[in-house]
Amino acid sequence: MSPKIHRLALIAAVVALCVIVLGAWVRLSHAGLGCPDWPGCYGKLTWPTAHHEVSAANEAFPERPVEVHKAWREMVHRYLAGTLVLLVLAINWMAWRGERSARPLRGIAAVTLVLILFQAALGMWTVTLKLMPIVVMGHLLGGMATLGLLSWIAFRSGRLPYERITGMRGMVLAALGVLVLQIALGGWTSANYAALACPDLPKCTGQWMPETDFAGAFTVSREVGVNYEGGILDQPARAAIHITHRIGAIVTLLFLLATGLRLMHWQELRSGALALMTLVSLQFCLGLLNVHLKLPLANAVAHNGVAALLIACLVWLLARTTVRRA
Repeated sequence: MSPKIHRLALIAAVVALCVIVLGAWVRLSHAGLGCPDWPGCYGKLTWPTAHHEVSAANEAFPERPVEVHKAWREMVHRYLAGTLVLLVLAINWMAWRGERSARPLRGIAAVTLVLILFQAALGMWTVTLKLMPIVVMGHLLGGMATLGLLSWIAFRSGRLPYERITGMRGMVLAALGVLVLQIALGGWTSANYAALACPDLPKCTGQWMPETDFAGAFTVSREVGVNYEGGILDQPARAAIHITHRIGAIVTLLFLLATGLRLMHWQELRSGALALMTLVSLQFCLGLLNVHLKLPLANAVAHNGVAALLIACLVWLLARTTVRRA
């Protein structure tokens, strides 16, 4: 138990959640290229606002004229991500230079630091490679992984009691794996602008079996230098991605509900099980509303936020079913 690291890790986990939600807002409001350079914005530490600054920026970046409403969103996201890096550095300092009780957290703290530095590189590549889908999806998964690791540090460094629930740690891990795969599919769907490839429910463009191109849909390697904003795939490929994500949503819903129902047998895990079942049901409904309401921004951002909360919830359950090492 390390109270100082526990408090700092909780703060960092909340900031990581905010970074994920803010990043989703930036991406879904089409502001991902609001600043065409990195780490600054049109060569500034903030963003151009004055008339002469905008004019100079437009001359320097003629291919990407300034859109202030997009530029400030992107930079606020970068500032918050930078704050998270500093928090993770502080956690590592405390784990490696602090009290004896923090020693078991050194490894996971170091892994988190390496991951978040790689996240910074992914953030840069998101801009320089012009929203290449594999980079955008990797950036999302890295953000979720960062939240998961910070949540683990927070839960393992606090006063939370730990029980060994026979057989349940494996099921929680499996549920976490299913969720991560579905989040990856969601990230691929968003990165390829396939969220509305099937604008109706339960069919897709009025058909049970629309034309699809699964080979083209899941080609990871793409040409460097292409501007991927808006997507480059044709309708059959986007439909294939969307349908796969729908199937994954059903599998994830059923598996996480089954996990929650199983966990309800233990009084110590009941609150976490209820949270898990509530969140996954809410997430499924948000996904349906994304299609039915034609991807409203608030709903789509909430869809990302609830996915992050599901990660934190499963990490909490994993911590409760894992024996604390001395």
